[in-house]
Amino acid sequence: MSTPVIPPPSEAPALVPPRGGVAWRYGSDLRMAGAAVYVLLLQVSHPTVGAGVHEHSAFELDPWGRLHRTLDFVSTMVYGGPEAAAEMGTRVRAMHRAIRGVDEQGRPYHALEPDAYAWVQLTLAEGMIEGHRVLGRRLSADQQDELWQEWRKVGRLLGVRDRDLPDTWSRARVLRDRMIAERLEHTPAVDQVLTLVIAPPAPPLPGLPTWLWRIVRAPTARIGLIVTGGLLGPELRERFGISWGRRRQLLFRLFAALSRLATPVFWLLPPLRIFGPWYLRIRRRLTRRPAVERVAVDLPAPPAPPSAPPAPPSGASPPAT
Repeated sequence: MSTPVIPPPSEAPALVPPRGGVAWRYGSDLRMAGAAVYVLLLQVSHPTVGAGVHEHSAFELDPWGRLHRTLDFVSTMVYGGPEAAAEMGTRVRAMHRAIRGVDEQGRPYHALEPDAYAWVQLTLAEGMIEGHRVLGRRLSADQQDELWQEWRKVGRLLGVRDRDLPDTWSRARVLRDRMIAERLEHTPAVDQVLTLVIAPPAPPLPGLPTWLWRIVRAPTARIGLIVTGGLLGPELRERFGISWGRRRQLLFRLFAALSRLATPVFWLLPPLRIFGPWYLRIRRRLTRRPAVERVAVDLPAPPAPPSAPPAPPSGASPPAT
């Protein structure tokens, strides 16, 4: 008998990250927000993920809402408990069944292609591990592998099969390097993301004066671009057309060093170091809705494909972000 794509809810307690585990302790350090655009660019530079985001996502119209929904998703899978994580995984998979089409180069794509969604799951772990290496405290080799094993189990709740992901983090990094060298490309979605980094719209904060955002926006965008470019490395910076020089490299190193120096403060203040549970409580109070309902928003109607797309593959995986 074949293994079901989505495991039954009874298996969820064994698949969510354990309280006090590596993913639980290191998955929501607030400094990891600095790696968010890096992860998103890794994802949307995959041709399938990029085409799905470009043609089916409304994140350009509501980038802050998209950010919140991504935080809703990740926080629920790590901190929301087995029942909520299982429901989130089922909802997220269902959301992506209709995401299909033909990209600008005439290649058919479907959002449930196992390799594309396995890649998305890998990049989320990459963001945590690389983010802590650069902006926080480097995880040991054992901690990296433990986080990866926990994250592979989370993937099962989303329909990512064990065979779609490497069994160790060292092998996952080999796959990451191969994807960068052979598969990732400058998709239209890459430009969409970079445009929002360079000129971010004002966040929907009640009472935020327009003049204040104009003052804050420029340095915020500059820091975001520098941190993202530094994390991407020279090969992807060149592929995505991000200019880089000695000055930007020095600023990146300076910002990263200051972020690492703040580690003792983060360890003294739990809401900064493990923000996920606090985030879920705050968001629920503000929205009066659980995260599993907030994340499953309506997607814009997909464009009519010029030809019939392929049937959904049997495997599955997580959301694009």
